[in-house]
Amino acid sequence: MMPVSPELPSNLRAALERICHGRSRKALGVLAAAQSQNYRAGGGSHTIDTEDQALAYALTRLPATYAAASAALTHLREALPEFRPTSLTDVGAGPGTASFAAVETFSTLSEIRLFDANPYFRALASRLTQTAESAALRKASYRLGDVLTLLSEPAAAPADLVIASYVASEMPQGEITHLAKALWAATAAALLVVEPGTPAGYARIMTIRNALIPVGAPDSAHAARDTAHDGDYNEVPGIYVAAPCPHERACPLTGSDWCHFAQRLPRLRDHLQVKGVSVPFEDEKFCFVAFSRLPPTRIDARVLAPPVVTKGAITSKLCTPEGLLQDIAARRDGITYRRRKDWRWGDAVTR
Repeated sequence: MMPVSPELPSNLRAALERICHGRSRKALGVLAAAQSQNYRAGGGSHTIDTEDQALAYALTRLPATYAAASAALTHLREALPEFRPTSLTDVGAGPGTASFAAVETFSTLSEIRLFDANPYFRALASRLTQTAESAALRKASYRLGDVLTLLSEPAAAPADLVIASYVASEMPQGEITHLAKALWAATAAALLVVEPGTPAGYARIMTIRNALIPVGAPDSAHAARDTAHDGDYNEVPGIYVAAPCPHERACPLTGSDWCHFAQRLPRLRDHLQVKGVSVPFEDEKFCFVAFSRLPPTRIDARVLAPPVVTKGAITSKLCTPEGLLQDIAARRDGITYRRRKDWRWGDAVTR
């Protein structure tokens, strides 16, 4: 299956260019640099409190978060090939980034709800979506307020797909478990959570994963295939990890290791000018986890790091249902070696 392009859709690029017309790229660059420093220091989008600050964010961070959401959505689609969602709730939607990625991945979407607490992001999202090719985006609703409060309101029916992209990083650690349960309660079929590809982002992903499927005894539908690993896996009937994990067991990573991936994306002209850089691309590192209410297509293994290629062998770090595995294919192995040469970081593979 071909992945969704990490490049912004042409209509979204055009909308950003129209909004930026006549604005100083240098002034936006100063705002973007301050935002970057704020995020590195652990701050969040609540500090974005002007139209220009929202636009500076859109020019520098929206392309990267779009690329990460697109990559994660591609993995979800591969795990659930028959999934045809018609409704989406985008939690912590910002300027609508994940929703734009979702309609590129799932053309069946016809109803979109966006939740966020920032009025400047809502205003920007309204301008970006009004000329979108997707009818679902053009008519999307945008609720302003605390996302936990909005999720707890009983009026809205659960959505087929719920996305929470770069949301948990802006919440107190003590609220993340509450967020996980509220997100799942709002999910009719599949939930996708995306976070920055840092150890802290991975820790938040694991808090959410463990809140929804805590480690437990083998007494549910997963037990039949997991009896050889009693007490080592996560168990809640009716909820599955669709991606990236090839199992519901506890994450096998330990110590300072963490599960994350990378998506390369092109930098557009405005992106280059506002960031003050010349390299025409960047790599967005991200963590994610996708849950589903129906069993996903099971994979044999996930490549957790760029394979190491030497003159004599290819060594790959794999997550498997049996735990972590270092897969080594010697050049003399012929067919096996040639197959490994096609493996990429993040791929679902068969050993």
